[in-house]
Amino acid sequence: MGISADDEKSHRKFISKYNLTFTLLADTDHAIADAYGSYGDKQFMGKTYPGVLRKTFLIDESGKIKKIFDQVKIDEHAEEVLEAFGE
Repeated sequence: MGISADDEKSHRKFISKYNLTFTLLADTDHAIADAYGSYGDKQFMGKTYPGVLRKTFLIDESGKIKKIFDQVKIDEHAEEVLEAFGE
């Protein structure tokens, strides 16, 4: 599943545009991001601002976090997660 701070309307458009087959949850108050340590200071063009930090959590069927990916590089990430899933 995916989780972001975008609202449900935005998620519906995104799901439709990319034909996603998994669930996207709306975390507009960033409560889930806070709980997972995925909300904090970001920097862009020399400015610091609060926001959602791009992270991936590989969680097994019992709910245990198997791996945390703190540095997500979009082009390589799917392969990286699939590789970790097989470990």
